[in-house]
Amino acid sequence: MSLVYENKIIGAGDMVSAFQGEKMFILFGDNAPDTLKDFCYTIDIKDTNKEITVGQILDIDGNKFEITAVGNVAEKNLTSLGHMTVVFDGAKEASLPGSIYVENADMPELKIGTIIKIEG
Repeated sequence: MSLVYENKIIGAGDMVSAFQGEKMFILFGDNAPDTLKDFCYTIDIKDTNKEITVGQILDIDGNKFEITAVGNVAEKNLTSLGHMTVVFDGAKEASLPGSIYVENADMPELKIGTIIKIEG
């Protein structure tokens, strides 16, 4: 499997747990809008090595989840803003254009230092 993307969580807003019940989390570079900043995990802005597609694997500290849908601006937002929402509901179509969807599973714990990879 080749590495599509890799990053590390370097910060966390005070309200990141607010979306755990909805089985989702939000990543953003250090330029997150003030209205979102408290709800986001902070990452560095990095490019992808290739396109993010359905069937690839999201790896969070060794916990692997198959990607089931990719929003039409998810990759663009990730590489330009460090912004992406990850939803653990197994959706086959992206209802939010800046999101990726992975298999319906319990969301792993995220913390400062968590490594996020996409492999495909």
